[in-house]
Amino acid sequence: MSKERFKLIVDVHLLLIRDGKIVLLKRANTGYEAGKYGLIAGHADGDETATEAIVREAREEAGIEINPGDLEFRLVMHRKTDREQVGFFFTAREYSGAPRNAEPEKCSELNWFDLDNLPENIIPYIKKSIELLDLGVNYYEFGWE
Repeated sequence: MSKERFKLIVDVHLLLIRDGKIVLLKRANTGYEAGKYGLIAGHADGDETATEAIVREAREEAGIEINPGDLEFRLVMHRKTDREQVGFFFTAREYSGAPRNAEPEKCSELNWFDLDNLPENIIPYIKKSIELLDLGVNYYEFGWE
């Protein structure tokens, strides 16, 4: 009897920060964390690198263009809820375009928030990733308690 090999979901996240503020999007109509704030993010589609995936997601969700060379790796988070996922978190030194809600069918709002005054209804692992930014942590396990 052969056992099927475990498959891990890979997602990517953009911590888009300017002048002490971060872009957060309020999720809607996706079946995941509706009404809560998250980052510009998504799943890697396969046959693309993590940097290619976050460049694509930034374009699709926020209407901005990022040169892959302007991305800075910040964190890998291995998290567990009802499934296991590994997320790659990046910041962008530069980008072009003004962030806007480019997917209103999946996002009810896109706003800049002060890093020291995040909304209450933020997805918990996203809040943790923001807290880890200034600590120099580049690997974290979330939800394994």
